[in-house]
Amino acid sequence: MPPDATARDPAYRPAGSAVEVLVAFLKLGLTSFGGPVAHLGYFRTEFVERRRWLDDPSYADLVALCQFLPGPASSQVGMALGLARAGWSGALAAWIGFTLPSALAMILVALGVASWAGAAGSGLVHGLKVVAVAVVAQAVWGMAKTLCPDRLRAGIAVVAALGVLLIPTAAGQVGAIVLGALAGHGLLRLAAPAPSTHLSFGVRRATGAILLGGWLALLGLLPVLAVSQSSAWLSATAVFYQAGSLVFGGGHVVLPLLQAGVVPAGWVSQDAFLAGYGAAQAVPGPLFTFAAYLGAAMASPLGGWAGGVAMLLVIFLPGFLLVAGALPFWEELRRHPSVQRAVAGINAAVVGVLAATLYDPVWTSAIHTRMDFGLALAAFGLLVFARWSPAWVVMLAAGAGWLMSVG
Repeated sequence: MPPDATARDPAYRPAGSAVEVLVAFLKLGLTSFGGPVAHLGYFRTEFVERRRWLDDPSYADLVALCQFLPGPASSQVGMALGLARAGWSGALAAWIGFTLPSALAMILVALGVASWAGAAGSGLVHGLKVVAVAVVAQAVWGMAKTLCPDRLRAGIAVVAALGVLLIPTAAGQVGAIVLGALAGHGLLRLAAPAPSTHLSFGVRRATGAILLGGWLALLGLLPVLAVSQSSAWLSATAVFYQAGSLVFGGGHVVLPLLQAGVVPAGWVSQDAFLAGYGAAQAVPGPLFTFAAYLGAAMASPLGGWAGGVAMLLVIFLPGFLLVAGALPFWEELRRHPSVQRAVAGINAAVVGVLAATLYDPVWTSAIHTRMDFGLALAAFGLLVFARWSPAWVVMLAAGAGWLMSVG
């Protein structure tokens, strides 16, 4: 099918039902451990090999789009697969099925931490904070090898890290990403991707333009409304929407954007933030469900189930608007050299942003003694070299933290 066929095909009909999509993705939401790269492997096995909803070239092209866009890549692939299979209701069903199990678990963790006096300072939670050091270090390690393959991109990452350390705010992080885009656009030289065909998603170009315009309008208007209305709900919505809009390079990159938004504002303590991030490694599904934990853990008038569900919806909304809006334009967009160079620069910059976050606040808040360092080092070794499941490493570190506190 030509790249713009979906824009000219009002007779498009989905091949399946939303219920079928929900059941398929709920199974994956209950079993998909290991982060976004592992999720994409599970999706290929389920939908290319087993169910045959699409072929390998179409799946590879869809993955390329979702890696190209900001947002939670694996969830965006899932929503696009649901859209292709069962229309707009299929996209919603795919998101609910894949997200619901881990979101419920993270809200329950947040409510448990909030109701247990002194939980944020307990040995168990300290173990979760220490394992977060290992998890973020693993992310930096893996992303640096993939996204900084040459001296120029490594240099962009180093400059971005230094910039964030000098300006440890959300503005510093966004500025580092913008500078990475400018440096990539002006300095990098990349080969153009090969042309490919498209799976039909039934999204017209006019609809795509409206969705992309809505994403951009919300990104600009929400911070203005939050300031003018002095509303805690609007302020939190602006922070989480911005985080969901600016995450390139994987779910771990959401950590610095959310930390800079919720901790200085006093909505969540530093200890509770890092404990929740550590706990998020032990559940299946997308790492973005960390937003549900933060929303539920926030102080009144935010917090609870309402806060958890609201922030979960807000952080995933930009990813959906972007992927659904970009689908009818993807072939033209992906082959534009300036866009490719800018995204490569952004990806290098986010490695630096995450490396800076690894030091402050992740390392500085968790590593206080030699025992802490030893536990973090052991967890890193189990993740990177022994290739243990993150769920087992998290449980081991939490138990070790508790033992150290009572020993």
